[in-house]
Amino acid sequence: MADYPIQVTASPTHSALPPTPTIVWFPPSETPTPQPVVTKAPTPERQPGIGSLLFADNFSAGNLWNPAVSDEASVDVTRNRLAIAVQPGVNAYRIRQGPVLTNFYAEITARPSLCRDNDAYGLLFRAPNNVAYYAFVLSCNGTARAERVRFDRSYPLHPATPSADVPVGAPGEVRLGVWVSGSDMRFFLNGRYQFGTNDSAYKSGAVGAFARSTGATPVTILFSELSVYDVTYLSPTDTPAP
Repeated sequence: MADYPIQVTASPTHSALPPTPTIVWFPPSETPTPQPVVTKAPTPERQPGIGSLLFADNFSAGNLWNPAVSDEASVDVTRNRLAIAVQPGVNAYRIRQGPVLTNFYAEITARPSLCRDNDAYGLLFRAPNNVAYYAFVLSCNGTARAERVRFDRSYPLHPATPSADVPVGAPGEVRLGVWVSGSDMRFFLNGRYQFGTNDSAYKSGAVGAFARSTGATPVTILFSELSVYDVTYLSPTDTPAP
């Protein structure tokens, strides 16, 4: 019997299987860095020191407004309203016959009846005479501004600023308010603050109203419910931003 070599076959080497990864069902989240709490500054008081009512004018009598009629304009006090009507290109205003005011808050309601584009109307204040005054000016294009006037020449104090409270065209209604203390002047429409400015040219004076046609059409504005209050607060202070 022949001898055959014994063949030895090496057993196959089994590689170790990689470990099963651990599933992290709820991974840890980063702990946020605490942020400092910012405390907002309080809203500044925009009408400080308003005191007692100095006077109210319901336009039941016209002797304090000197009504007059001409071919170019008319100023009439009737039915508890001051009506100022002007022809194209004409400016007409009336200064109330007293009292002389220094620090005060004045409000008046204006109702444009005929008004368009750049036609204007508004409240006059601190008028030392009939040729000098400050003016809170509303335009029928929906903007408001402040001016100082002397001998029919205007000096801008605050540029025309669009406001949703200004009626665009006519008819419309708006309540104008002016707060004045020292050189500090703040302007309001329907009780909402619009802007502020500073000027010290006129220290005191009376209040009034005006209407101005800048185009080829007439303008008619009705004013009513004038109220003036004392202001006991003394400026100067920082005029608040809108």
